[in-house]
Amino acid sequence: MWNMMCDVMPTISEDVVPGQRGSLFSGEDANFEQLMVTMFDEKDKLLDNLRETQDRLSETSGKLSMVEKERDSLQRQIAASLPQVRSIGR
Repeated sequence: MWNMMCDVMPTISEDVVPGQRGSLFSGEDANFEQLMVTMFDEKDKLLDNLRETQDRLSETSGKLSMVEKERDSLQRQIAASLPQVRSIGR
């Protein structure tokens, strides 16, 4: 079993190159890893922003619907309380 794992598992270099401070990644790999972390962080921020914007849109749509109903009600009240205008030429 142990021999099989040694054959399958990649070798991890224990040599430390000055300036790497024990990093297992080369400079290019570390930069790529940092780029990926930054991209995932930005993605999370954008998704949070999207959710907040969708919530505000839903809330605003609800308010608009209420205002439209109130407007329609007021227009009906105005129409009912004003005398009907007759055509002068008849």
